[in-house]
Amino acid sequence: MALDGVTLAYLVNELAPQLKGARIDKIFQPEKEEIHIQLRLPQGNRKLLLNAGATTPRFHLTGESKKNPPSPPMFCMILRKHLEGGKLVGLYQKELERVITFAIQNYNDRGDLVTLHLHLEIMGKHSNLILVDPATETILDGLKRYSHALSRYREVLPGRTYLSPPSQGKIPPTENEDRWRQAFSPDDLDRLLTKVLLAHFAGISPELAWEIVIQAGLTADTYLHQCGDIDLSRLFQAYRRLGNPEGTPEISPCLYYPPGFKASPSAFTFVPFQQYQDLILKKAPSLNEALESFFSARFSANVLEAKRGSLRKVVQEQQTHFRKKLNVYAEAISSAESSLAYQRWGELLTANLHRIPPGSPEITVEDYYDPALSAVIIPLDPHLSAIDNAQRYYKLYNKAKATLLKAKQLQESAVSEVNYLDSLRVSLEQAASLPELNEIQLELVDQGYLSGKHLKNEASKVKKGRSPAKAKAKSSLKSPKEKIHPRVYRSSQDRIIYVGKNNAQNDWLSLRKGKPNDLWLHVKQIPGSHVLVPLEEGEEFPDDATLEEAAALAIYYSQSRGSSQVAVDYTHVKQLKKPNSAKPGMVIYDQNWTLYLTPKQEILERLLAGEEDTN
Repeated sequence: MALDGVTLAYLVNELAPQLKGARIDKIFQPEKEEIHIQLRLPQGNRKLLLNAGATTPRFHLTGESKKNPPSPPMFCMILRKHLEGGKLVGLYQKELERVITFAIQNYNDRGDLVTLHLHLEIMGKHSNLILVDPATETILDGLKRYSHALSRYREVLPGRTYLSPPSQGKIPPTENEDRWRQAFSPDDLDRLLTKVLLAHFAGISPELAWEIVIQAGLTADTYLHQCGDIDLSRLFQAYRRLGNPEGTPEISPCLYYPPGFKASPSAFTFVPFQQYQDLILKKAPSLNEALESFFSARFSANVLEAKRGSLRKVVQEQQTHFRKKLNVYAEAISSAESSLAYQRWGELLTANLHRIPPGSPEITVEDYYDPALSAVIIPLDPHLSAIDNAQRYYKLYNKAKATLLKAKQLQESAVSEVNYLDSLRVSLEQAASLPELNEIQLELVDQGYLSGKHLKNEASKVKKGRSPAKAKAKSSLKSPKEKIHPRVYRSSQDRIIYVGKNNAQNDWLSLRKGKPNDLWLHVKQIPGSHVLVPLEEGEEFPDDATLEEAAALAIYYSQSRGSSQVAVDYTHVKQLKKPNSAKPGMVIYDQNWTLYLTPKQEILERLLAGEEDTN
């Protein structure tokens, strides 16, 4: 749900009593458009987050710590100068506007006690954080500075007069139904109810307008002219419950999660919303905690997707590079194969030297390789002798044969690279956390697809400092062999099933973790994770249920996810071999069994929901 004026009002009502009188210890600016204020309270220290970004503007208490830049930005230094050591004496919202004001008392340079206002304007791409002296309404500074060249309405520059964002002229909450109905005009009759509510009443977002209509027993596509007197009365009661913070002081904050496994919250609300009834509802202890959980998960997801995107770009570029090479090799092989016929022409010329007069441009001979002795026309260079023409064709043949041999070797190498990159792509798309992506990044560095300069720089710093942890830091540049945490599941028969998260883990599971008699599974000839089922001594196979569930996991963590009748190979670890110079995650085997399976959704849901935490 959007952080609209109504939700902000509930948040202010919740936090104002907690924060009043708090001392400001320290101010940080870890992000370009985000400020963290360390508060000292009787019940303990808290951190207040103020975000004026275009995508997630907000404020709430947080326990999250972010890395700060080496030197604080200018706006952070201005805030430190005026606010550090001060006391938060007020937190309020004007009507239901999305402008939150923090009133802070502190001593100025002359030793006088003054009150300053820090305005957080939550308005999408126009969001801002502005420090103002309320005595003169003078702007001390703004997180985003802009002049009349960008805004005709106002300037946000030090020394300019602060103007509140322009009013939208909407009606504040009312308890009077007649006054509420008077807000409607004849022009509204042909408008959807959600649009009418958005146009006339303060503090309402599209989601909240939709919820008001739903809780009034109407549908989102209902127009105002379709409503009778009873419908309007029900609509007013729903508005009074949801759109008037003064009329509904009691709230029940909620988080909503999509069906799935380890999913991030999709929405938050201050009371349960009917429009989210298909999602999984979880009650939150407070609205602040609901906001913190929601935005923290969104931030983590954004960081995860940003890193996934950068690594995906590297893999895609390499895939394009090697596929272009494959096209070049295919053309070279095709050309060389067509040139192999020059050997026959050379032999036919050698057998017919006595028939070739000097200066001939061509000769027609019988092809004794053909049982029908068909005639073959062989072009000749008239400037060369008959024997030199034959030798020229032998040289062209030998060149084609050498080209064919080399091109096929390069083609095999390129095919191996493409297959390996396909496996990396699968691991990338299925990685569920930042550490998993970091492992894939290390693998890309090890394979030479990324430079890893920042890692090398860190290692060189440790080396120069002669730290006793030098060996440990050096080993951190490589795959963390002692910190491998594959996915771990339990079958319905309480058997352990291991699943590799990336190629390095696949190698570790198959070649180090697995015992010779353990069962190994992998989707046939398709990139995917290695799956390992430990077996007892003397046990050849697990029970049928465990085998089916392990195969289902192999399919789920492969490029065949969502397909039906997928071929899954299974064999014992002792059958696995890793060829010399093979890429990570690449193994071969001679003896195996194959199971064709369409994973059952209920089995996958139970397995994935029961994943064990190995970190």
